[in-house]
Amino acid sequence: MKKFGWKGLFAGLLQGIFLLYTTVICVGPFIWVIISSFKTNKEILDSAFALPTSYAFDGYVRALDMSPIFHFFGNSVWISVINTIISVLVVAMAAYVLARFHFWGKKAFTLLLSSSLLVPVSALLMPIYLLMAQIGLLDTKASLILVYAALGLPTSLFILRGSFLSIPREIEEAAAIDGAGPLRIFFIVVLPMARSGLATAATLHFLTSWNEFMFALVLTKSESVRTLPLALNYFSSQFSFDYTAMFAAITMSVLPSILVYILLQEQVTSSLVAGSVKG
Repeated sequence: MKKFGWKGLFAGLLQGIFLLYTTVICVGPFIWVIISSFKTNKEILDSAFALPTSYAFDGYVRALDMSPIFHFFGNSVWISVINTIISVLVVAMAAYVLARFHFWGKKAFTLLLSSSLLVPVSALLMPIYLLMAQIGLLDTKASLILVYAALGLPTSLFILRGSFLSIPREIEEAAAIDGAGPLRIFFIVVLPMARSGLATAATLHFLTSWNEFMFALVLTKSESVRTLPLALNYFSSQFSFDYTAMFAAITMSVLPSILVYILLQEQVTSSLVAGSVKG
């Protein structure tokens, strides 16, 4: 067996300390919020880091009574799912063209999309607001669906392009020899083979849309189209002295996005690794 010297042990110790520190910083606050959602206000104020004496769902019940969280939850689900489907389907077609075909201006088009990643999102607020006002989509779910679908386009494009590049051309050529047309090759042959890339793009796009706050604040004003992150900000005054209900509302808003990533993390990891090999 290979023997490790003091340098190896010291390096391993530093790595362990760094990983432990990163885990505590990333996961600790969320665990603390979940535990605090089962405490009473008195327990939170007396000792913020102590465990609750009993686990009750009173905070969740009060949070649902104070505000129509399920309505905002439904808005977030609808907006996030619809714009994710639209964006991934459209981007998949564009990524396939960039991965398989050669045409004039291809490099310039790819460079243009790459440069869009460098534009600060805050710089787009006023142009998008004016555009939505001119076409009459302010304070509608359609405005958020269109904006979120456009914002996730560059990232999804490069993830899917890498997935398509990893698929052998011979498979598509064999399907063409058997009589399959371009659309059938794309939808029946290529898309199923790129499911890990599709899952990655859809997951990242969904998480971004679910947690987005800035455009939801600027483009909407009525309660009927309000998303969950925006609603929590508006209703923070109602939770001002009821910390248990506030932590319960935060838990309900954050938990779905975490569950989505946990369920699809294997596909996300495999797609990112595959995209780093070719592309």
